Amino acid sequence: MAVGAARLDASGPLDALPLASDLLQDTQDAESESRHAMKILFLAPQPFYQERGTPIAVRLLLRALSERGDQVHLLTFPEGEDVDLPGLTIHRIDPWPKVTGVRPGFSLKKVYGDLFLSVEALQMARQIDPDVIHATEESVFLAQALRKILRVPFVYDMDSSMSDQIVDRFPSVQPFRSWMERLEGSAVRAAHTVVPMCDALAQSAQRFGARNILVLRDVSLLGSENGDEKEPISVLRLREDERLRDGKIVLYVGNLEPYQGIDLLLEAFQRAHELDPSARLVVVGGIPAHVEAYTRRAVELGLEERVVFTGPQPVGHLSALLAQADLLVSPRTQGENTPMKVYTYLDSGVAVLMTDLPTHTQVANREHAGLADPEPRPFGEEMAALLGDDARRRALAAAAKDLIRREHSYESFRRRVHELYGSLEAELAGPEPTS
Repeated sequence: MAVGAARLDASGPLDALPLASDLLQDTQDAESESRHAMKILFLAPQPFYQERGTPIAVRLLLRALSERGDQVHLLTFPEGEDVDLPGLTIHRIDPWPKVTGVRPGFSLKKVYGDLFLSVEALQMARQIDPDVIHATEESVFLAQALRKILRVPFVYDMDSSMSDQIVDRFPSVQPFRSWMERLEGSAVRAAHTVVPMCDALAQSAQRFGARNILVLRDVSLLGSENGDEKEPISVLRLREDERLRDGKIVLYVGNLEPYQGIDLLLEAFQRAHELDPSARLVVVGGIPAHVEAYTRRAVELGLEERVVFTGPQPVGHLSALLAQADLLVSPRTQGENTPMKVYTYLDSGVAVLMTDLPTHTQVANREHAGLADPEPRPFGEEMAALLGDDARRRALAAAAKDLIRREHSYESFRRRVHELYGSLEAELAGPEPTS
């Protein structure tokens, strides 16, 4: 099946896949002024809007579609703040009994919400008669069913391998992995286009037999296009904490789910502190239960005076928070997808240390960040080495910032979204009449 002027063919070599959008540029530039206002049913089975990975990515995509002039009907969970964008209508399911506190990843609360979302999606699809369905996470299976019922194509926004994610979180279901992969592969093959957010997921989509693939990487959340560059007056001042006043600050930002590697981080920091007693660790984010559990772990490791947990902080404060650190860390141990925070870290002007795993190395290499094996001793020793080398940290930070500006700007993200949906619109409209 062709997409616009060029086929995003998943059978070709993977390193050519991101170049497919370049072949569409001339066609989309010519049509951008005359072809707009597709009707899109956007399925987002998570709380929206909340300041965490997937909802942030969804908001960026909604913004790009709004700027293209499309009419987007977003169906999502009850929790979250409304977002005001031209052409966007937010519809929320209303389950009873109500559920709150839906966390990232697979959970029974999510499954419960998905049941209500499925019923509402069928009703909405019949009412609005969408041109295309955009499905995130497990809603791809719902989109697959709607495609058969209503003959509507769908785009699969692939931000993780669901079978990998479930097995990582619940190892006891490993015997059912092949069945889950067959189910996931069926949905991937049914999608008009699969939009993975990194090369590793593009490889997974290719193995599943996706017809069309377009890699759409995340972007930095810093800069004028994603928020106000002025430092908020109420931002947390880390150095005002007496535990941090004279130390070198290692900073982690994000949720505290097991796949993020917080256990590794604490054990590695223990080693780093042995080598550099001035080292201090600040952990930003996490629900109260996780903060409490990891605070206890820090006490067990004898680090209660060296580790500070702040809880969540607003995304609008991110730039000012990162600038207060001497080193940023991403200790992620599971998953193929690249954490969104990595793009922001690399854009911050502060050096970054990451686990030496594809989740990170598909974005940056040793020219841009410190990389260490995902084990406490090597990760901690590299942490201490970076804290002790100001010149190396400055060089890494400068190279990383240049990488983000060249390859991961919002403008690049928006252009690829517009190319994808412009080509879909042209295909659905059919061939131009001949004179």
